[in-house]
This record gives sequence, C-alpha cells and structure tokens, in this order.
Amino acid sequence: MIRMLAIVRLVGFGAVLSLPPVQALAWGSTGHRLIGREAVLALPPELPAFLRTQAAAEAVGELSREPDRWKDAGAAHDADRDPGHYVNIGDDGTIFGGPSIKALPPTRAAYDTALRAVGADSWKAGYLPYSIIDGWQQLAKDLAYWRADEAGAATAADPAHRAWLAADGVERQALILRDLGTLSHYVGDGSQPLHVTVHFNGWGPFPNPNGYTQERVHGPFEGEFVRNTVSQGTVRAAMAPYGDCRCGIAQWTSAYLTATRAEVAPFYDLQKAGGFVSGDSRGRAFAAARLAAAASALRDLVVDAWRSSATRRVGWPELGVAEVEAGKVDPFDSLYGTD
Repeated sequence: MIRMLAIVRLVGFGAVLSLPPVQALAWGSTGHRLIGREAVLALPPELPAFLRTQAAAEAVGELSREPDRWKDAGAAHDADRDPGHYVNIGDDGTIFGGPSIKALPPTRAAYDTALRAVGADSWKAGYLPYSIIDGWQQLAKDLAYWRADEAGAATAADPAHRAWLAADGVERQALILRDLGTLSHYVGDGSQPLHVTVHFNGWGPFPNPNGYTQERVHGPFEGEFVRNTVSQGTVRAAMAPYGDCRCGIAQWTSAYLTATRAEVAPFYDLQKAGGFVSGDSRGRAFAAARLAAAASALRDLVVDAWRSSATRRVGWPELGVAEVEAGKVDPFDSLYGTD
C-alpha cells in the first residue's frame, strides 16, 4: 500500500530526512491466497467444523486479498487505512526514535501520542501492529457470538428463539470468514520483512556499509518472484507446529514483528548475492519460509482466538459465553436486543 513516509530518523546520526511516497502491496494475490488457505487447512479439530473445510480455506484465501483491493476507494479512506499495512522500524528497534517495537503502547491513540512526541504520527510511521491486534480481537469477539448462537439454538426452550439463534449463527459464519480474511492480510503483511523497516524499497538514505541495493526491490520480490517460484506445497512443508506464546495479543504481535524485522538484512544479503533471480533455490526458500511464517502465525492466532472466545461476554445486557454454553440462560433477548 502507499507508503506516506514523510520523515525517517537516521539512526546513528539523529538527522531527519524527507522521503517520497512509495507504493507497495505486500505479497500480492498469490502470497496472500497461500497464507490464508494454508492457515485454515492447518486448523486443529478443536475448531468449529465450518472453519475446517476446503471451501472455508478457499474463501479465506480470497478474502485475504481484500485490504489491498480496498485501495483507491477515496482520499479519506486511503489516507487512514493505507498506513495500516506497514510499520517503519528503524535500525535501533524504535519507530522514528519513539515507541519500541518490543514495547508497544496499549492503544493506537497512545502509540500516536508517543510518535507525536518525536515529531511524527501513526499515519507517517505506519500502524501495522494495531491492524493485527484489532483484527485478532474482532475475530475472538465474532467467535464468542457464534458460540452463544450455537449453544442457544440447541438449548433455548422457545422454538422461535432457537430458529432466530440458528439463523444468526449462519450469518455469523460469513462474518467470521470475512474478518479472518482481513486478519490474514495483516498477518501476511507482518511476515514480509520490507513491511517492518525503514529500508522498505532499497536501503535508502542511511549508512550502508554492506553496499545494499538502492533499487526498488519491494514489488518484484513479493509479487512476481513469489508468483513464479513459490508453490502451495513448499509453504505447507515449511510451516511450524502450533506454538502457544502464553501471552497477550500485544506481546505476541511485538514478538512476531520483531522476528520478521530480523530478516531484513538477510533479505538484502540474498538480493546482493543474486538470490532473487527467478529459479534460484535460495530466494525460493526464503520467500516460502516467510509465507509459511505468516500461515503458521495465522493458524496459531485463530486457535488462540477460539480459546479466548469461551471466556468472552456478548450481547446486551451482557452474558457470559460460558453461561450460555452450560445451558443456564437463553441468550435470545441479549443477542436479538430488547432496546
């Protein structure tokens, strides 16, 4: 998406430079489809059956492309949403010398406040971490409502209540697939090293002792190279087993993006060595590993969202999902609404 980067802190010199906007669409259609599809196909049996189908995998793969397809909807829309696809982390691990990627403020508003203290803002710096956090929290809430619908449809005494709850559950499934596709997109963006660095399209105006390229390498890598060299099978083979970080979503996101940032220099080393010439096995393995990292991460986040949904509250007046699943309460009034 459009990089509206107006200032970058030059690490080690403290200078602030102006850079032109750069257009970048993370991964392209091929990569985003692979991430969404493979993550869903890898979901464990504890997840609802409607999510563990080939049809759901194909749907999430397609819906994973949506945040890029939203582009050019209008000036207000694009100006607000485009920076949600990246975060410009400097060589010192901070964003423009302000917040550290390892210790993110709790909300985007607090993040923006911290950036303004160093002369920037979240539109200039990018706010990808909060796109991921927001997307996960939305998915967990979606799943909580689906749980309540399913349980109420099975236990409510009133047949009319059961019918409405069952219908609402079907509609909720469609919302879950859409929101999962959106989350897939941003998790995918977060696995592309050039989306988490100030060196996002060539090394840029920074100290460059390794002689890294200044060419616009972003688009050709994530688009044409991936499309021509990476297959579904190579991504699937490179996926990691489920890992429970036993942490909150903000801490998980910081760790995930920090791990991706560690791949920035290896990307430029590989590019310098000719690894991204079509057919080179080194570049193919690097791209497959990055896509697999995203697919693995997305699968893990869906599992975590499902488990978290069991402890959520839904509707108004609020009801605990656990109460509904235990058959202690008919959720119809809270979910349908009495207001």
